[in-house]
Amino acid sequence: MDAMANNKQAAEKAVPFYHPIGDECEVFEAAFKLKLPLLLKGPTGCGKTRFVSHMAARLGLPLNTVSCHDDLAAADLTGRFLLKGGETIWADGPLTAAVRHGGVAYLDEVVEARKDVTVVIHPLTDDRRILPLDRTGEVLEAPDDFMLIVSYNPGYQNILKSLKPSTRQRFLAIEFDFPPAATETMIVAKESGLDEEKCTLLVRLAAKLRDLKGQDIEEGVSTRLVVYCASLIADGMAVERAIDVAMIEPLSDDSDVKRGLRDIVQAIFG
Repeated sequence: MDAMANNKQAAEKAVPFYHPIGDECEVFEAAFKLKLPLLLKGPTGCGKTRFVSHMAARLGLPLNTVSCHDDLAAADLTGRFLLKGGETIWADGPLTAAVRHGGVAYLDEVVEARKDVTVVIHPLTDDRRILPLDRTGEVLEAPDDFMLIVSYNPGYQNILKSLKPSTRQRFLAIEFDFPPAATETMIVAKESGLDEEKCTLLVRLAAKLRDLKGQDIEEGVSTRLVVYCASLIADGMAVERAIDVAMIEPLSDDSDVKRGLRDIVQAIFG
């Protein structure tokens, strides 16, 4: 009996903590069951990546995560020929590995990648669920336990970096936002070990700073940064210094803007 309890505790520890805000877990499970691709959209640091990690572990699926960037090309996902020991061998990229062996392929901030990436993923997002590899001549069929997930932050969208409607409409989509204050406080306290009373003030500050998004700052304070700040305080750092390095400096380089943000800190923390 003790062994069973220990195994259960170990399994629970292996699943990254995530607190559902709505029915996103059920939508994920339905998408996986029906072999449908999933698009997650929402601001930076609101929990999209943690959600994917949580669900992949919960379903017992390997997770291949790719952080997309300006130089990411289709070959970085599919694979390439490499010279090894005097001979040329093929090395699968993370997307090919997931299609070949099963699991979740997660392309984070997919709009940052080069346009040829979209071309590669299209055949995986319809009823064919295939990945053609032109360089090897293979056409891989995705197994039942393969799932494609992409994410992006609509707040950074512009005419040059956006998903075409024809691409978006290949996916189920879930919109994420920052959790309600009480939920975010609980998450920050659990992740950092700081008491909830102090976490409440940090979450209140984060909400005030988020109200400035699009005015003085480009993006609001992420839940991730609030957790960083709370962790520093729990470790013994002075509150004002922790807030400065975790919730002020990451938001702006402008001295006047930072001065205004620190005024908000003073108003809340006195």
